[in-house]
Amino acid sequence: MPKVTKEDALLYHSRGRKGKLEVIPTKPYGTQFDLSLAYTPGVAFPCLEIEKNPDDVYQYTAKGNLVAVISNGTAVLGLGDIGAMAGKPVMEGKGLLFKVFADVDVFDIEIDEKDPEKLIEICAKIAPTFGGINLEDIKAPECFEIEKRLIEMLDIPVFHDDQHGTAIISGAGLLNALEITGKNIEDLKVVVSGAGAGAIACTKFYVSLGVRKENIVMTDSKGVLNKKRKDLNKYKLEFVTDRNIDTLAEAMKGADMFLGLSVANVVTREMLASMAPNPIVFAMANPVPEISYEDAMATRNDLIFATGRSDYPNQINNVLGFPYIFRGALDVRASVINEEMKLAASQALASLAKEPVIPEVLKAYNLKELKFGKDYIIPKPLDPRLISTVSPAVARAAMDTGVAKFPITDWEAYKKSLDRRLRDHIQKVAGLIGI
Repeated sequence: MPKVTKEDALLYHSRGRKGKLEVIPTKPYGTQFDLSLAYTPGVAFPCLEIEKNPDDVYQYTAKGNLVAVISNGTAVLGLGDIGAMAGKPVMEGKGLLFKVFADVDVFDIEIDEKDPEKLIEICAKIAPTFGGINLEDIKAPECFEIEKRLIEMLDIPVFHDDQHGTAIISGAGLLNALEITGKNIEDLKVVVSGAGAGAIACTKFYVSLGVRKENIVMTDSKGVLNKKRKDLNKYKLEFVTDRNIDTLAEAMKGADMFLGLSVANVVTREMLASMAPNPIVFAMANPVPEISYEDAMATRNDLIFATGRSDYPNQINNVLGFPYIFRGALDVRASVINEEMKLAASQALASLAKEPVIPEVLKAYNLKELKFGKDYIIPKPLDPRLISTVSPAVARAAMDTGVAKFPITDWEAYKKSLDRRLRDHIQKVAGLIGI
């Protein structure tokens, strides 16, 4: 892949129609009669039907396929608190990915508000417009309380992707890495570098998969979260270790897994060398990992290594999750995205990586061969089977846990409809851009 330059990126966003999204009509509008149906007087009839039966909003409006991508710009990518307006290109990009990969429509909403209580109130007030809310790039620890409160208040799915997306995708990679290495999840000794939203959510998710809390050591910029620390918030206190260690280097000795959601180059080759045999290393700081792929491979040949980058094997990429998770949740009108739905998504991703790789994927990545193993523990983002693998798993879990209001009865027909939805969207886009 060619290197992304500032000039290329700015041209991409500014050429032609500015930005990355637009709103287009889905009904005829070429005659006076069409316009009379679209607006006054015809529009009054669906309004009255919805007044009588609020669930009819899913029948007569776009609510059921519309997600709000909401941010206050306090933790945008690796850029930090750059503000709501400066974060808008990221939110538009998220909308593009929702549409391209799962045909989910998005309004990106940037809210200039740092007070958690006010932000919660604003999100709750606009929720009737949407079938779901994807919270994005809101800093920790506020993001935990904002998501929790909105889930309690609303009857539509609310999902903070910075937390759960990385957890779900890396969880799938972990399940497959354990299978390849023969390690037992209950015995896994895990070191986590970073204690922000993503790191805490990943660690909690790994516990739900079977990792024992007593086998986890978490570090932040000041060192190990241990009992000597007096500066820890309630979210960090959950992962305080009993071990008498203070540094990342001490924690790494004999560890089976390293999970990095922190900053570049905090792991040395000596630290990596001190880990247990056949270590699992997920170095996901972006764009520069906690240890480079080149240094890691030069240090040991018995490890499984993953990053957040597309130019190395095993990319932990959130686009493997959120479009399909929301697709499944929206299709059964789930009131929430619960833990069972997240686990189902992770397990579905893990299973797909063990299936034979289809020619379309090999062509997309210019590869002659790709099969399950150390360099392929999670599916590739351009695998067209993702939508019909992950979304049904999420939808089924929603039904099994009683949070689905619109159950699916014919699963084969549903899977075919997902493939057709994606194919039709790709053809529509191809027509728009003239290919």
